[in-house]
Amino acid sequence: MVKQEPTAYSWDDFAADGKADWTGVRNYTARNFLREMRKGDKVIFYHSVVGKEAVGIAKVTKESFPDPTDVKWDAVELTPFKKLKKAVTLAAMRENLALANIYLIRQPRFSVMPLTKDEFEEIVAMSK
Repeated sequence: MVKQEPTAYSWDDFAADGKADWTGVRNYTARNFLREMRKGDKVIFYHSVVGKEAVGIAKVTKESFPDPTDVKWDAVELTPFKKLKKAVTLAAMRENLALANIYLIRQPRFSVMPLTKDEFEEIVAMSK
């Protein structure tokens, strides 16, 4: 899962761009999560601050490389895969026991966080 404030860069901005280097991550744990991403991995795109909801699915199209905004850090390239039919709110995720252990609920400060296959599929199922 990647988080972004929609007032800075929304799903619609991302979809219009067609791809984006996921830059600016300045937390060591989140950076390590970026490094674990593999080409073809699907990623939940989450609007933070305003909306607080999962809104789409992206795909990793380029694995970890030096962040062009600061080469001491890492970035990945993402492309939009599909917009979720219905956004999945943070409140709905909190109510779902299958998602009780996701980082978004336990440690929400990370801008990049892993999901298990089951957690990913649960969020997608909630969007239908």
